[in-house]
Amino acid sequence: MSPTVDELRNEIRVAVGRFEREGSAGFTKEDLAAIAETVGHDVGAKPFPPKSEMRAAIRDGVAALDGTVEGDRALRKAELEPLAAALDGA
Repeated sequence: MSPTVDELRNEIRVAVGRFEREGSAGFTKEDLAAIAETVGHDVGAKPFPPKSEMRAAIRDGVAALDGTVEGDRALRKAELEPLAAALDGA
């Protein structure tokens, strides 16, 4: 059985040194900043850039993800799976 979106998000959080969350919770700005830095994007000091900018940096930083996604949308399950795999190998 494949992992749920929540399980994938928690796996990614743990891989970048963040804490797991109970229940359904999207990535916070802090989560996204930690992920972006892990894939090689410097987000700078606080205040963090917008979530859309960090998501784009994450998509650009992982070869298996499409960096040309239009608009501001959350990372989907099809993107979380290769991201989790990339972070597992990092």
